[in-house]
Amino acid sequence: MERGRERSGGVGGFGGAGAPPERFRLVVLGGGGVGKSALSVRFVQSYFVPDYDPTIEDSYTKLCTVDGVPARLDILDTAGQEEFGAMREQYLRAGDGFLLVFAINDRDSFGVLPRLHGQILRVKDRDDVPTVMVGNKADLLPQRQVPREEAQAFARQNRLRYLEASAKTQLNVDEAFHELVRAVRRFREQETPPALPPPPRGKDPPRCPCALL
Repeated sequence: MERGRERSGGVGGFGGAGAPPERFRLVVLGGGGVGKSALSVRFVQSYFVPDYDPTIEDSYTKLCTVDGVPARLDILDTAGQEEFGAMREQYLRAGDGFLLVFAINDRDSFGVLPRLHGQILRVKDRDDVPTVMVGNKADLLPQRQVPREEAQAFARQNRLRYLEASAKTQLNVDEAFHELVRAVRRFREQETPPALPPPPRGKDPPRCPCALL
């Protein structure tokens, strides 16, 4: 795969007049080799990447419909290797939501999640940020090293939605990205102050009965 290029995918129905789809900047994070690129490519292009090719930075765009509402997803697939960790903070500042990925057959990849999640909260300076945790490579259940219960407990503790997925079989791939879009939408609704109602319309003030001399 070529690096540093934007790829697109999507569905019809977005052309013509009308309001543009709502935009979401989604960042895919996780250790090296957990399948971040495989998940992103499977979601955008419906194609499985069988070979591991370390990513420096890849971006994708997908037009889709989530819960009946058009959405434009700008997806940034980030490097898992620590030598590129210095680039991570700029990704975190720009992101609206985050896909936190580990591989269920790699305990070390699960062990880096607390640090990554803590970095998201620190850069965003918030206690809660739209984030979905994904246990990838669910097709490798016989090689599982991270029990589902342990992953679910971490997710509950940190108020994260947890899904197990497989880029190879396409299990829960769309669901993971769609769930992240829903989380960002809920976050935006909470952040948007309700519109103030118009002031009540009272009666016209009484006219002065006096006349000018």
